[in-house]
Amino acid sequence: MPRPLKVAVQMDPLGGIDINGDSTFALMLEAQARGYELFVYQVEALSLNEGRTTPDGARQERVTARARPVTVRRTVGDHATYGAEQVIDLSTMDVVLMRQDPPFDMAYITATHILEHIHGVGPDRALVVNNPAAVRNAPEKILVTHYPDLMPPTLVTWDVQAIKAFRAKWGDIIVKPLFGNGGAGVFRIRADDPNLNSLLEMHFARSREPLMIQRYEPAVRRGDKRIILVDGRPVGAIDRIPAEGETRSNMHVGGRPVRAELTARDHEICNAIGPLLRDEGLIFVGIDVIGEWLTEINVTSPTGLQEIDRFDGVNTAGMIWDAIVSRLVTGGVNA
Repeated sequence: MPRPLKVAVQMDPLGGIDINGDSTFALMLEAQARGYELFVYQVEALSLNEGRTTPDGARQERVTARARPVTVRRTVGDHATYGAEQVIDLSTMDVVLMRQDPPFDMAYITATHILEHIHGVGPDRALVVNNPAAVRNAPEKILVTHYPDLMPPTLVTWDVQAIKAFRAKWGDIIVKPLFGNGGAGVFRIRADDPNLNSLLEMHFARSREPLMIQRYEPAVRRGDKRIILVDGRPVGAIDRIPAEGETRSNMHVGGRPVRAELTARDHEICNAIGPLLRDEGLIFVGIDVIGEWLTEINVTSPTGLQEIDRFDGVNTAGMIWDAIVSRLVTGGVNA
């Protein structure tokens, strides 16, 4: 690019992150190393205003955020210095990183609608990463169902009888909320576990959302593989090993990352889904593979960059920024 980029980062509070594990922080460090100007804001500071009239008489919405310029450094306890808060017009940014964590609820969906007003390349546009419309249309546990040949036996339903029939067929199952994250609310229910009815009653008493049910894959004990794809191409992977006595492998709940190699099956999976991710503007994606099976396609706020970098000696954040710059240069949102 002929000038340094202006980048706004929509994320959860920067002060509370783990700087040695957070992927957004890695992206911010890389952006700063390239001379990009960084701003940070929380989604609650986002606004869609009454609009303005352009010189040609067209009416445009105006998307703003109360944001602060920020400088970051890899110093525990002192990793960010902020400038004065200001209201910024997000259409004046080159890039907006949408990096707040799920849950993927109506608040999250509303934010994608607001950011869609400015998404693009060119005047009065900012490239939103990932494409907000594609994020909205591709919740991680739903997008994967478009690839039935790649995934383990799976059921998405509100129907308690259908869930019981699924367990009767497969025995050992995983029950998880459809729009959760970080392993929260994920249960393993064996064939003889008497708690299934109570679990379903508790969930449906609190939520109108369906559940996802999958066959339990014993290969998870050897690792739940997180593969990072940049513009539809795999750039690295880690295995997340569940803690002793724990079903879930998420690092949020004690999963231990170890170095992983991409197998022929991993490449088959990536080749199958990569073109869709690239065409939809899903630049930074993390998929989960257990054994031979694709279980999730994470498009909201995937993690794993820093762990891959440490194991493989690469710069995955740099690869993501290269892909972003390439789209800005070509002038295509989905180029």
